[in-house]
Parts: sequence; structure tokens; C-alpha cells
Amino acid sequence: MTLIEHLVELRSRVIKSAVAVAVAAVIAWFLYPSILGLLLEPYKQISGRSLTRGELLATGPLEPFAVRLKITAYAAIGIAMPVILWQIWRFVSPGLYSHEKKYALPFVAAATVLFVMGATTAYWTLPKALDWLSAVGGSDITQAYTADRYFQLIIYMMLAFGVCFEFPILLVFLQLAGIVSTDWLRKYRRHAIVVIFIVVAVATPSNDPISMMSLALPLCLFYEIAIVIGRVNTRRKRRAAANA
Repeated sequence: MTLIEHLVELRSRVIKSAVAVAVAAVIAWFLYPSILGLLLEPYKQISGRSLTRGELLATGPLEPFAVRLKITAYAAIGIAMPVILWQIWRFVSPGLYSHEKKYALPFVAAATVLFVMGATTAYWTLPKALDWLSAVGGSDITQAYTADRYFQLIIYMMLAFGVCFEFPILLVFLQLAGIVSTDWLRKYRRHAIVVIFIVVAVATPSNDPISMMSLALPLCLFYEIAIVIGRVNTRRKRRAAANA
């Protein structure tokens, strides 16, 4: 494909992704009450420490509307994520060999499942993180969260965890592309663990130890799983070459 053809293809994929997000935004707008109740649940679990007893504050007349727009937008991206991932794959696939294109559905399915797992982990961790954050300052501090700040924290947490949980897909892809080998990953395992904890410390919006450990430990596990997958794939290739 020429450069112009690549740009036309990219435009087509971007438009299709944008349409998917727009349709998902309409759905998310009407699901807003349910989404709001779900996102408020972690805060209600620590409402005993809060001045507002489980309710959030709005410091301006436009803040409730802005919060609804933000939640709708992020929810729309989450709902449309399978379509977005599929469009990304369709844009990349022309540059792949025929035997590599068979990974399309596994790639989209695995990426979607891992993103949901990451977001769910963040949601499960948040009450414990909020409890630690509210207690670390001492009992003399009474908290009252604004809606904008609270939802920004929980949404960023879910996005950060969701994106970081795509880590094993990146490692498997690098191995399939021949950029790194299984032996290389095993050799630099200790270095990778240190890097993982550094990245997690930077990527975790709340910066509390509970959230950081809840993200770092699965990533270390994913690193080991990627090594196992790479080892199995290497053995399969060797057997196929031997039988050829």
C-alpha cells in the first residue's frame, strides 16, 4: 500500500471507531443512573468517615452536567472498546503474514477481557484505597469529596489498571515478532520486576500502597505467563520445523 492508501485506510478505521463511540455514548447517557450508582458504591463503603455520608458535593452549577458528560464519554469508550480494538487490528493486519492474521480474534478477545479484568481490579481495590487514604491523615480530618474529583480518581484508576493489564499481550506480541525471546525475558526477569514496580508507582493515580500492590503483583504474574506462552510457542515451532 502507498502512503496515501495507508492514510485513507487510517481515516476509515478512525471514522468507524468514532461512530462506535458515538453510538455507545447514546447508550451510556441513558445508563448514567446505573453507572453513577455503581461508581458511588466504593465511596459509600467508607461513608462513615465522610461529612456528607455517602453523597458527593458539587461546587458549581455546571459541575453535575460536566460530571455526566465525562462519565458518559468514558463509559462510551469502554463499551466501544471491542470495536476500537478490532479496527486497530484491521489497520495493522495488511502488514502481517497470513499465518499471523489468525491471531485477530484471540487478540481482540484477550485485550477486551484483560481490560475488563484491570478495570474490575481497580474497582475492587478502590474502597480499601479510599479507606487507607482517609485514615492516613489522622482522625481529626473530616472528608467531603467533590463529584468531579472523586469520579476523576475512580475513572483514572480503572483506565490505568485496564491499560496496564494489556501488558501480557505486548510481551506475547514482541515474542511472536521476534523482537525479544523467551530466554531474554527469563534472563532479565529481576530487572523487569523492578521496572514494573516503578511504572506502577507512576501510573497509579491514587499512589496508595494497596492499589500499587494490587496492580504490580498481577503484572509480575503476567510476565511469567508470557514466558510460558513464549516457551510453548517456541516448542511448537521447533516440532513443526522438525516434521517439515
